[in-house]
Order: sequence, then C-alpha cells, then structure tokens
Amino acid sequence: MNKMKYKGIIARYLFLTLLGGSMAYQSPAQQVNNVQKIDALLNMISYAYVDSVDQKKITEDAIRALLKELDPHSSYIPAEDLKEVNEPLVGKFEGVGIQFNILEDTIMVTQTISGGPSEKLGIRAGDRIVYINDSIVAGIGIKNNDVLKKLRGDKGTKVKVSIARRSAPELMVFNITRDKIPLFSVEASYEAAPGVGYIKIARFADSTVDEFREALKKLKEEHNVQSLVLDLSGNGGGYLNRAIELADEFLSMGKRIVYTEGRNNPRQESYSTNAGGWEKGRLVVLVDENSASASEIVTGAIQDWDRGLVIGRRTFAKGLVQKPYPLPDGSAVRLTIARYYTPSGRCIQKPYEHGDENYEMDLSKRYEHGELYSADSIKFSDSLRYETNSGRTVYGGGGIMPDVFVPLDTSLSSRYYDELRRNGVLNDFTLTYVDENRAALQAQYKDVYSFKRGFQVTDDFVQKFVSYAEKKSVKKDEAGFKTSEKLIRTQLKALIARDLWNTNAYYVIINDINVFYTKALESLENNTFEKMKIAGN
Repeated sequence: MNKMKYKGIIARYLFLTLLGGSMAYQSPAQQVNNVQKIDALLNMISYAYVDSVDQKKITEDAIRALLKELDPHSSYIPAEDLKEVNEPLVGKFEGVGIQFNILEDTIMVTQTISGGPSEKLGIRAGDRIVYINDSIVAGIGIKNNDVLKKLRGDKGTKVKVSIARRSAPELMVFNITRDKIPLFSVEASYEAAPGVGYIKIARFADSTVDEFREALKKLKEEHNVQSLVLDLSGNGGGYLNRAIELADEFLSMGKRIVYTEGRNNPRQESYSTNAGGWEKGRLVVLVDENSASASEIVTGAIQDWDRGLVIGRRTFAKGLVQKPYPLPDGSAVRLTIARYYTPSGRCIQKPYEHGDENYEMDLSKRYEHGELYSADSIKFSDSLRYETNSGRTVYGGGGIMPDVFVPLDTSLSSRYYDELRRNGVLNDFTLTYVDENRAALQAQYKDVYSFKRGFQVTDDFVQKFVSYAEKKSVKKDEAGFKTSEKLIRTQLKALIARDLWNTNAYYVIINDINVFYTKALESLENNTFEKMKIAGN
C-alpha cells in the first residue's frame, strides 16, 4: 500500500473516531472495530513512538486530509477560529465598535459604528489610539490582527484606550464597555438615477433580508423608485435560507426558488410566498466571477422565472450545500450534504473531480482562455441546456451565465496603479487629507451628493498625491499614470467620501466608472427587457 493511500485511510478512520462513527455507512460492528483500531494506533504512537508527537496536530491534519478528498467546500474549523469564522454570517461581533486603519504606525479611527459603545462615549473619526490598557500601541509596528485581539472581547468586559485628538492638548482616556457590534450586509443603497434604486449586498448573513427590506422601503418612500439594481458582484454567499428569503422578495407566490438533494438528504423544495417587496417593477442583477453560492441561488431563481435581467460575467459556480457539525473539542466541520438546483433544474456546480488545485485555478483559467473578455470563449455542453419560464436557453454545470455579458475592463489598469494600491498609498493619502481637513469639508458639503457635485480633484491635488506616493517609494510612471488617471482621480474622490461619511458614499462616487453599473442603467433605458423576454412588472 502506498504512503498517500495509507494516509487517506488513517484520515478516514480518525474522522470516524471524532464523530463517533455516527456518519459512517458501515454496519455497527464495523464502526466499533474501526474506532477501536484507530484508538489502538493513537495509543501506540503515544506510548511507543520514538519521538514525542503532537496528537492534536496529527488529528487535525488527518481531518483536513480526509475533507480534501471529498470536495473543495467541506472544511475543518479549529475551536479557536470558530467564532471569528462565523462572525460574518451571524452578522455581529463583540467589541468596541470602530473601524480603523494603521497610518504611519498609528491606529487611526476612520469611523465609529452607529449606536456602538465608542460612538456613545464620543470617540470620533480621526482620533488616534496611543495606549490600550496602559500598553503603548503607537510606533511599535502593530498589525491589524493585533489591534483586533486587543479591542475585541466579550460583551460587558471593559477596555481602556488613550486617544490623541487634534483639538485636545492632552491624551483623552476612554473606558469602553464592549458590546455586540453589527456587521452590515447591505454596503450601499441610494437612488442611482431618477426612479432607479441601487442596493449592493456583500454577503448573506442573519440580518441580510431585514437590511434589504429597510433599504428598499427607504428608496420607495424617499425616491418612489420604479426600477431596482441589485448588485451581487463579489458576493461570496452565506446562509441558504437567507438567499431563499431574498429571492422571495422578487417572485410572486407559488414559484419554486430552489431545491436541494443529497444522498442522505431527501429532496427539499422552497417556494415563494406572497410577502415579496419587489414583485413588480424592473429588476437588474449584477454578478461576476466572484458571485457564489447564495448569490447564485438568488440570481438563478430570478433568471429562470424571467423576473429580472442578469448583467455581468459568469458566476463562480458553487452549487454545494454545507452544514456545520460540532466536534467534541469545540471545533467543527462544515460538511457538504447536498447539491442545490435552480427552478429549471440546473445544478450550477463546476466539476471538482480533478482535485483542489485544479478547482482553485478555475478563475485563472477563465482569464487565460479569454472568458473574462469575450462571451464567445465560454462553451457549454448541450447536455447542460435548460429553458427559463419563457423558453429562453440557459445552462447548468458552470455557474450562472448572465443575460448581458460585460467584459473585464482593463482600459484604466496599469502597473503604476497596481503599485499604488499594493502599497496602500491611495488609502493613506486620503486618510491624511481628511484628517487635516475634516471640519472644513464637512462645513462645505452637507452630504455626499453635494460633495460629488462640488469637490474637484484638481491637478494641484493630484500632484500632491503623486509627490506623497514618491515619498512612499512609488515613483511616478508617466505612461501608467496617463492610462490610470481617470481611475486614480475617481478613487481618490471616492475614498475621501468614504472617510467623511461611510461605505455608501464610496459607492455613490466609484460607481461612475463601474462598467456593470453603467450597463445596468443603459439597459433600463432601452428595450433590453423586451428583447430578452424578461418581465418588467
């Protein structure tokens, strides 16, 4: 027996031991025998092996080796990482309620979270944290993870921070009682054009649908929107039930949204109810190659029922459902238990039988094959052909193919811009600028819309930025600057807006050069919906 095969067998038996054999499909006698064998082996290693062995490590390595043999999305989560891994899905964490950036080796508060403990105590954007619990944290090379470890903690516990503020002659001391801090799924929501609402969702967490409903309600009341752009680009997914609830917002009663099925999980079907908030009115969904899982469930349901126009590029292609199973030491595995299918019967999971490495290289291969630039480069087998409710052709087996393809736009990209981003120069420059001019900017611009109309990224401003970049060891490349000038100017303005207000303000500015966004607005103005046989109401 070769070494790798032996390792795989050991991994399987170790996994059976940890789960008590409950998930195996052998007879009870076989399960007991296997558990006894692996217990015996672990005891032999513990008492007889020539060197000392970290049994926790070899056990965890064996679990990972086993899961790697199953599929790319079954995973092991150590006990110490479980809380952090679950935070984006739960939609909250426990801490002090600030967003920060490390600027010139100092922790700068960029935003306090509304209703959080820091905001309630009067901590402001622009404050610099010098001490945490009497330990200096400025000028010591502190990293983001170190800051999180010091500031996060259980609800009700306290942390003392000493802050330097431009308007204060001495350090200001705040004793903060940690609390539950929300993590928002809706990153942006605003009127994109007269009568057109825009909502961007970053993930599918516990609060996602509630946040969406609140954003939609506000758009209806304040702007009387008749059309909606739902931006799921870059959304890697999350909870299946939240995806079903969100899809229900767009479909009239009685329509199948998704069904799941697995070897030990009988077919379960989910249908829309009469509770939708946007069952009528034009709908555009934006997706790209990083839109996965729950994003694909929502998009697939909307496309199969011809309810909305899907714009962008082929999605990630994750059609597997995971369920968390706890292990005795507080760790857990997320085990794939079923596949999901769109209303027309499509399983959009891409193949993974050739191993993890090949699977992980899929997006790179799309780039190499030209798929991100031309829809003609994408080939689907006739066996994967399906039809939507109105008879339009769609395909399974490789993500959701949009109705309107938008190629990757590299016209503004350059090595110079990449260097600016990689070295954090854009972010650091705008943080410094806002920190020095916050009061004047807020006095001049009451909101992001007046800022968008009035603030100009002048040539003098750009020259100051270029000089700043050179001090940060990013020398100006004339050709690269010329190529990326529009992108640099827009990015600077968007980052300033974010630092003055919030992430929503960032998207109000940056979406002006978002080709997906532009195509969505164009499609709402012309007869694309009619040509595609897509319902607008």
